[in-house]
Amino acid sequence: MPNILENTPPLWLAQLPRAGADDNKYTRGHALIMGGYPLTGAARLAACGAARIGAGLTTIAVPPVAFPIYAAALTSIMVRPCATAQDLQHLLDDAHLSACLVGPGAGVNDATRAHAMAMLATSKPTVLDADALSVFAQDVTALAQAIHGPCVLTPHAGEFRRLFNATDDALAHARAGAKQSGAIVVLKGHHTVIAAADGRAIVNRNAPPTLATAGSGDVLAGMILGLLAQGMEPFFAAAAAVWMHGAAATAFGPGLMAEDLPEALPGVLRALYGE
Repeated sequence: MPNILENTPPLWLAQLPRAGADDNKYTRGHALIMGGYPLTGAARLAACGAARIGAGLTTIAVPPVAFPIYAAALTSIMVRPCATAQDLQHLLDDAHLSACLVGPGAGVNDATRAHAMAMLATSKPTVLDADALSVFAQDVTALAQAIHGPCVLTPHAGEFRRLFNATDDALAHARAGAKQSGAIVVLKGHHTVIAAADGRAIVNRNAPPTLATAGSGDVLAGMILGLLAQGMEPFFAAAAAVWMHGAAATAFGPGLMAEDLPEALPGVLRALYGE
């Protein structure tokens, strides 16, 4: 990795959302996640990441068959049955909705692509992760044409290769992918690269090896979503979430599971806020 700007809190700390005395759950943002079935854990992890990082409301839209599973597992996270495109559009039309996420546990299928397109069409900040990236494999032009507002893509190396022409230079191809798609690209790895279409790029170096565990990327996607829902500028929202993701894993230490990351976030936030 060449010498480039490193992702550290001074880059984005002044923009990091913090609840004020006059805030309520609506002013702190409403985050919507499309939940999958039969893989239900990924969206639940993302929802916990969004809520813990400060989103005032977090909702998961789920297939009706999965509603009992999600509802039994979640308390403060709202669960809404979503059977049709009209059901999803009704949720997207909510004036309080401020950011969306699709991909974790969604499945590589036409429904996931349709959900992504519907979210992107709102021009509201949107995160595409996991399967919502793979559904655009070799069709990045269609993805770029669908992006009308702030968008963050969170591929690992394999997903990135399915979307873009990759090289061995993570920095160069993250920048190229961002320019080609018009989105912020978070190219995940031991040293994660965050790149913007305007050429800005930073590298994150604080991720411990314990993050190599199932579900950690879902939590990261939810954390980015939660910051976007609170109005943070997308490039800095991605950078802040990636850094805090690593800091939470480091604070927890050995034995980390993805479920532990949201629980470690309050300590990270207290340290950043100087509390």
